[in-house]
Amino acid sequence: MAIYELMGVRPVINARSYSTKLGGGPLSPAVLEAMREAACRSVRMDELQDAAGRAIAEATGAETGIVTSGASAALTLAAAACIAGSDVEKMNRLPDTAGMASEIVVHRSHRNDYDHALRAAGARLVEVGFSYFTHPYEVESAIGPNTVAVFYHAGGEGTVMPLAEYAAIAHQRGIPVIVDAAAELPPPENLRALVAAGGDLVAFSGGKHIGGPQASGILAGPRRLILSAALQHQDMDVFASTWPLKQLLADGTLAGPPHHGIGRGFKAGKEEIAGLVAALDLYGKRDFEAERRRWMAAMETITAAVSGAAGVTAEVQFPQPGGRTVPHAVLRVNRLAAGQSAVEVVNALQTGDPRIFVFEQGADRGMIRFMPECLGEGEEKIIAGRLREIFRLRG
Repeated sequence: MAIYELMGVRPVINARSYSTKLGGGPLSPAVLEAMREAACRSVRMDELQDAAGRAIAEATGAETGIVTSGASAALTLAAAACIAGSDVEKMNRLPDTAGMASEIVVHRSHRNDYDHALRAAGARLVEVGFSYFTHPYEVESAIGPNTVAVFYHAGGEGTVMPLAEYAAIAHQRGIPVIVDAAAELPPPENLRALVAAGGDLVAFSGGKHIGGPQASGILAGPRRLILSAALQHQDMDVFASTWPLKQLLADGTLAGPPHHGIGRGFKAGKEEIAGLVAALDLYGKRDFEAERRRWMAAMETITAAVSGAAGVTAEVQFPQPGGRTVPHAVLRVNRLAAGQSAVEVVNALQTGDPRIFVFEQGADRGMIRFMPECLGEGEEKIIAGRLREIFRLRG
């Protein structure tokens, strides 16, 4: 922790899961070593991304892939690839899509804050269905001459048609399917299942359950679309006569090298790419059942700590209400009986020593949630002790 002390920044205990605002979770020694080694030498980034694409293909079942600076960046690049394809003039204009086909069809119930990533590329979202259901004919009628893709939020399948059915409709029209799977691991099977179900461009977070660097993501998909995404992502300070990829000009794939594209501002460094590939390799070897047992024990330690506290009930939920196969501890605080509100408890945790951050959504309704994924060894006991102090319980 010397670097944080040097900078005057206090570390926190992260019981909020893979939260970007808390810097995500700790990295394994193998991932850190891969990043350290990558940092020591220069490399052609297109070759490094090609190598990463082979690792992504093996892990996901897609043709290839690229490493991005997070799942949000992957979604922007996916939209850009579907809009521009191999047309360098379109690449150079994005996010200006005036006069271009740029519509992406989306289930109304799948609209969320993160689809801004699609709109950032210049896409216009076309909503179909209602909040509770979407009929196949609605998707079919929404696809038109300006449709470049359909979008699917993998975490929202319960409210609409399955991905495989949605993808089949799109593929009948020759339209690719973009899938936001940023937080859909675990279960680990989703790494391959979403591609197998028809997802063409599937975005995963690298810094969540995969265990890669926080500023990393995966875009898995077909070669032609991944090539477009890569060209709009990588350094394009090149000249046609000396460009290592000049074969793309000779064979007519491109009219010329594009300029710096829509993705230039969120490039992935060689360190993130190497770390993500190392994490993917480890992912296929991890003991997920043992991991789940550790998580369950940690959450049970937290719920046991408040046993007997006036106005407080606690339980471990598994799976989570949204279906994620991760146990979490849920505390419900009755303000009158407990003498303090859930919001006050959250603030006490955040401002104490050590500072403890939890998933605070629902605190205004009396609910506090603790997540296990980013807890260090023994930190659940520190949380338990702090809760006993807050609720004035004997240890």
